[in-house]
Amino acid sequence: MLTMTGANARPKRKLSHEGRVLLLALLAGLPGTVVALVLLWTNGYSQPLRWTLVLLMLMLWLSIAFSLRERVVHPLHTLSNLLAALREGDFSIRARGARQQDALGEVMMEVNSLGELLREQRLGALEASALLRGVMAEIDVAVFAFDSNRRLRLVNQAGEKLLARPAEHLLGRDANTLGLAECLEGDISRTIEKVFPGAPTGKTFWGINRSLSRKEGVALELLVLSDLSRQLREEERKAWQRLIRVLGHELNNSLAPIISMSKSLENLLSRNPPPEDWREDMQSGLRVVGSRAEALSRFMEAYSRLARLPQPKLAAVDIGAMVRRAVSLETRMPLNVVPGPPVSIQADADQLEQILINLLRNAVDASLETRSSVSIGWHRNGAQVEIWVRDEGPGVSGTKNLFVPFYTTKPGGTGIGLVISRQIAEAHGGALTLENREDRPGCTARLFLPIHPAKSMQH
Repeated sequence: MLTMTGANARPKRKLSHEGRVLLLALLAGLPGTVVALVLLWTNGYSQPLRWTLVLLMLMLWLSIAFSLRERVVHPLHTLSNLLAALREGDFSIRARGARQQDALGEVMMEVNSLGELLREQRLGALEASALLRGVMAEIDVAVFAFDSNRRLRLVNQAGEKLLARPAEHLLGRDANTLGLAECLEGDISRTIEKVFPGAPTGKTFWGINRSLSRKEGVALELLVLSDLSRQLREEERKAWQRLIRVLGHELNNSLAPIISMSKSLENLLSRNPPPEDWREDMQSGLRVVGSRAEALSRFMEAYSRLARLPQPKLAAVDIGAMVRRAVSLETRMPLNVVPGPPVSIQADADQLEQILINLLRNAVDASLETRSSVSIGWHRNGAQVEIWVRDEGPGVSGTKNLFVPFYTTKPGGTGIGLVISRQIAEAHGGALTLENREDRPGCTARLFLPIHPAKSMQH
């Protein structure tokens, strides 16, 4: 450290720690040395003896001072070297002579403990890093890391295969050049349909997940692309299997009696002479055939309705007015309306009324069995409105199958009312749930609708 005492003063350098220790050691021995010299010169010693003793005293004084300086400074040099080794990542060096009940020894013991701790942490970090690299290399999920400028900084082997280029040709390029810009936009977790140059034929559906991370102090945005084509095909296959099973069951239920009755009528007509009441038997059989044919026709019409659900036509809808209109259409029993706050949304009023009519009809059917009541109300929950319908009926079993097409728990039911209602809700960006009540017997249906529909739905 340099100091200036005036405009023309020369810079002064403060004494180093070693210099101060040596100065203090010399000052500590100075009084004794001065007293010894005075006594030496005041006694009647010969001149040669005096100079010999003076030289011996000075040499002893200086040697003790320099030895004390070395004794203090050497451990500090050792400690400095240890800390420098730790800073450089060399955790193999240890201080010798560290012992308890000694101030300097305890310092050395703490430094040794710190070195051992850092060594263990470094080994753990290296093992974790090696494990992470191994997992990243083996998983069949493409992982990319982009910096704040959206330039690629990290990529795993699956990412290289997906883009059909090695890492050295990918790193440093921006997301737009790599064809990944759209993956960094929108929701952090979503599904897209996209063709990548290195993806096998047929793999076009990808799940996107994004998150933020840091590496060496640099903020990175992680992009994970997982192939969903196989899962979607599997779900599609299961959906077709369920549909074919339901269609086959319903067709067999109608065709079996038709075939049986046709054979019976054929046998009746083949008799010679025909029985006296053959006309009545023919009419009865034809009525059975006609009834089952009509049931099959109604089933196919219901299936067509399920497949031809139109897109909602959005307009301003007052929730309170819509609920009261739907309640007024149910005349079998009085309904309890629990008013909520004034809420207006953009929706298709006709389709939403269809949902409410269906929910109220189901609730009234259940409550008539137990001669209980039905309540309906609504409330606002953040950016959405919830319309609920509660009954006190016997409840339902198999709630997981309530939204499966053509599954019904009511005699004569088509099994598509709840399915269509849920499709309408989802077409509005909302959701429909139905569950048994916990406080008492009965069910609660909840219709969730966004107050402000998404832009994609508006178009």
